[in-house]
Parts: sequence; C-alpha cells; structure tokens
Amino acid sequence: GITMFSSASVQANRDALVNDLNNLAANAYQYKVRPVTMGGGAGSYVNYNIPTKLLSNDNGSFTASGQSATAVTLKGTSTSYSGSSVTAICDSNGRLGSFTYAGQFQ
Repeated sequence: GITMFSSASVQANRDALVNDLNNLAANAYQYKVRPVTMGGGAGSYVNYNIPTKLLSNDNGSFTASGQSATAVTLKGTSTSYSGSSVTAICDSNGRLGSFTYAGQFQ
C-alpha cells in the first residue's frame, strides 16, 4: 500500500509540473506575440524570462533556457523529489513538446 501511495504521489507531482509548464508556455507565447513597445518579443522568444511570481510554487521551481526566435526550453524541478524534473520545448505556436523526465519521474 505504501509503495502505491508513493508512486501515486510521484505521478501527481510530475503531472502538476507538466501543468505548470503548460501555463509557462502560454506566458512565453504571450511574450513572443506582444510588440516590443508593450514589453514583448515581437515574434521571438529571445530575451524571454519567467516572471518572478511564476519562478516557483509548491510543485517546484522553473527555468527558461535556449531562447531563440522560434523556441524556448522550459524546465520544472520538483521541490518534493530531489533530482526529479520535467523539461519541454515550447514551439513557435506556444505548444509544448519533446518532454524529457529525470529522476523519479522517468
């Protein structure tokens, strides 16, 4: 029973991080389509930074890297399971793909 609860808890945290990454992808896409005069990227993810209020929550902490005109890599690292993370690429349409899982999320 304890093993089942533990694996369900790990899965719940992984799912929560994926949900958070989807929200970040939407935020990144809003940045991309916004004009520079309004604080956006004017068609590019270059210079996108995760807003301070979205950098962490009860599920984990988040980073953005590899910002280019057409994609940005988003990573969520679990606060509950050391070394466990979810990484995905936000494409030019704001959709997440190429998910990779580390630690207990594999």
